[in-house]
Amino acid sequence: MARSPQNPQPPHVHAEPIPVHFTDIREQARIDFKHDATMTEEKEYLETMGNGVGWIDYDQDGLMDLYFVQSAATEWYKPSRPLRSALYHNNGDGTFTDVTEKAGVGAVGLYGQGVAVGDYDNDGYPDLLVTGYGRAILYHNNGDGTFSDATAKAGVADEGNWSTSAGWFDYDKDGYLDLVICNYIQWSPQRNLYCGDHKPGYRSYCHPDNYHGERIKLYHNNRDGTFTDVSDASGVGKPEAKGMGVVLADFNNDGWPDIMIANDTWPNFLFLNNHDGTFRDVSFTSGVAASEDGRYEAGMGVDAADVDGEGWEDVYVTHLDFELNRLYHNNHDESFDDATFSSGMGNKTTFLSGVSARLFDYDNDGWIDIFQANGSMLDNIALYHSEVSWKEPKFMFRNTGGGKFDMVSAQLGADFMKPTVGRGVAVGDFDNDGDLDIAVSNSDDYPQLLRNDGGNANHWLEVMLVGVKSNRDGRGAALKLTSEGFVEYRQAQGGMSYLSAQDPRIHFGLGRRTTVNSLEITWPSGVVDKLANIPIDQILTVKEGVGIVPGHFPKILWK
Repeated sequence: MARSPQNPQPPHVHAEPIPVHFTDIREQARIDFKHDATMTEEKEYLETMGNGVGWIDYDQDGLMDLYFVQSAATEWYKPSRPLRSALYHNNGDGTFTDVTEKAGVGAVGLYGQGVAVGDYDNDGYPDLLVTGYGRAILYHNNGDGTFSDATAKAGVADEGNWSTSAGWFDYDKDGYLDLVICNYIQWSPQRNLYCGDHKPGYRSYCHPDNYHGERIKLYHNNRDGTFTDVSDASGVGKPEAKGMGVVLADFNNDGWPDIMIANDTWPNFLFLNNHDGTFRDVSFTSGVAASEDGRYEAGMGVDAADVDGEGWEDVYVTHLDFELNRLYHNNHDESFDDATFSSGMGNKTTFLSGVSARLFDYDNDGWIDIFQANGSMLDNIALYHSEVSWKEPKFMFRNTGGGKFDMVSAQLGADFMKPTVGRGVAVGDFDNDGDLDIAVSNSDDYPQLLRNDGGNANHWLEVMLVGVKSNRDGRGAALKLTSEGFVEYRQAQGGMSYLSAQDPRIHFGLGRRTTVNSLEITWPSGVVDKLANIPIDQILTVKEGVGIVPGHFPKILWK
């Protein structure tokens, strides 16, 4: 069923700014996880990739918990004790507790890369996929605070590949989540080439052009706990890839989810859903494969959202230093224009290496903003480019209305601007106060948990979807909110960012508007729920075909 937005948001509606700061509360929250980059003088390619982070309410208590992905021993790096990933339980008082051992999700021995969260068996408890070098692990949530390794049974090990980002979505709309896994390059410790100048301190991590790419994997959910590899049959796995980030959304508003993948120094992919189990490769004809001047840039993170209020998903892709981070405007006809300069972003971040990005409304004014975590891929980059640093500050482009952006990073506080080697980014409202917080994984360092202070001075609404005929997560649902003549469009997407998993709740900023006139949810099954006169400043649970049902989302009361 096609979903063509009506009455798109007029471009002249602008939002008045409110003061917002981000405060790093990691230590206060008792999160002591530290990423180990396993760095040696051998410059093993794995060392520079970093790790992901994911929000997951694994015990369904209404509070988002955190999962951090860890590395492992290598040919040249032997830690004193085995490294493991970590799951932290949200205690509801501003602190977290490490429950990895009890939960059984340490992924010991896996050189981890990313994390993806989705309820693949529709039992009401989110499951956990951890990607990495050589294989992936699927942890099934047992519903009692523990997980079981279901990789072998499910058939999604992705054996022998270097898996990076992954995402869950229901591409055939049969009510069960399918899985996309991005794979990177054909590298091995035995083929760890010497790159950089041959003088002390100048050896560098190699460029991906030195290696052949791998293939994207698409796994179809058989609805019995197993999956079938349909990568080739669907067309998704045919082209060579160097996959980094993935976002799963409906780009042509036909009601079927599509696949957008950021590739590293390789054409980006856009696969449109043919509604018959196959996908159409429109990467080049759509205009997202390359930059406006035809270059294949170092695609890392990717996200999609309606940044201009037209009701169509635009695309943002991050790139490394001396390239531009690209915003692609959706033209409503399966084509995109490079709007990097016309949007006001231009070349303002030339010396920063963009890794993860998320499109979200940090100040609740109703317009989608652009957040990005940065960090060079080379720890000795300053030897080659004196104006570039390994550790870099994050940035925020604030949407002033209609998809026009101003850089506001310096206004968001010292913790926000602290230089780090940023890698994965997960956005979520972990304290249930209505503004979105940011978890950032940093390479060879502690993560940051950036609490949003001030965003909820504007009004807001969050929606937790519960599918019935559709997949239980509601992935693929389209939401249209009308508030005092202002219209906002959202989708329940899969993937997003880089190596990371996002808060599944759909967030709307309302600005100073105090009334939600209507909320229309079009589910993947075709069911349409129309809700009216909804109270604001709350988290709603909406069940497919039923409407609003009771939900429990305790708010953390900060001292």
